Amino acid sequence: MARSTVHRSHVVVVTGMSGAGRSQTANVLEDLGFFVVDNLPPSLIGDVVDRAGAPEGSRDRIAVVVDTRGGLTFEDLDVALRGLLSRGITTTVLFLDADDAVLVHRFEETRRTHPVMVGTLADKIATERKSFEEIRGTADIIIDTSELNVHELQHRIEVAFAGELPRRTMRVDVTSFGFKRGVPRVVDLLFDVRFLPNPHWVPDLREQTGIDEDVRSYVLDQPDAGEFLSRTADLLAFLLPRYEDEGKSYLTIAVGCTGGRHRSVAIAEEIGRNLQSGDDVQVTVRHRDLAEPL
Repeated sequence: MARSTVHRSHVVVVTGMSGAGRSQTANVLEDLGFFVVDNLPPSLIGDVVDRAGAPEGSRDRIAVVVDTRGGLTFEDLDVALRGLLSRGITTTVLFLDADDAVLVHRFEETRRTHPVMVGTLADKIATERKSFEEIRGTADIIIDTSELNVHELQHRIEVAFAGELPRRTMRVDVTSFGFKRGVPRVVDLLFDVRFLPNPHWVPDLREQTGIDEDVRSYVLDQPDAGEFLSRTADLLAFLLPRYEDEGKSYLTIAVGCTGGRHRSVAIAEEIGRNLQSGDDVQVTVRHRDLAEPL
């Protein structure tokens, strides 16, 4: 007799703000081989897992999209997740977010109806955001889609869920940015490297970026840069296994300077390079403001 695969299932719960990219995320997960169910009440998650992992289904990668359309509450989702975890089922909660102004623009552009029925569009977004506060706080992965296009979102999902990585592999996203354009919404650890001399004030380096060897050498050759990277490496070596012990599998590190084109880029690249030397860490390095004008 065929055996159920429920015990070895990986369930991804996709939730978050309406307009932040839940549908696109579901499509990407489906392309990655997940069995996807949309608009599911949390109380039915366990039933879907049972049926999908039954002998006739034998699906061990399942994604469910839960949101305000299905009457989502933190209490209902918490009960459902605890039920899965008590059965030894690997569960990841993915929360999609975006700035309020971006969400307003997306709804106005597509002319879609927001699932919250009362108030102006801004009121509806505010109401939904408040209802999601606790859920967002317990999510395993948070992706801010405010500045992502469809292809960039697809890449982020693929990095997080493609392949069969060991359960305890930590995924680390290192992002450089410029403070003058704001701090990224989703940050676990933030490092400010504005204490280093700024290549912007060196005429031969101003038009280059931290990817270029001249700027990279200028930044990394500063005595304080080496000290900072050494201390940061020690801090991350201490923190990462402890985050893993608490069940965290996705960590976002942000490195900021004034414009996000020189110091933060060079330092983020170096932090990523140092982290990638470990076998138990999967690292992605991206530069939010690299293409922005001076």
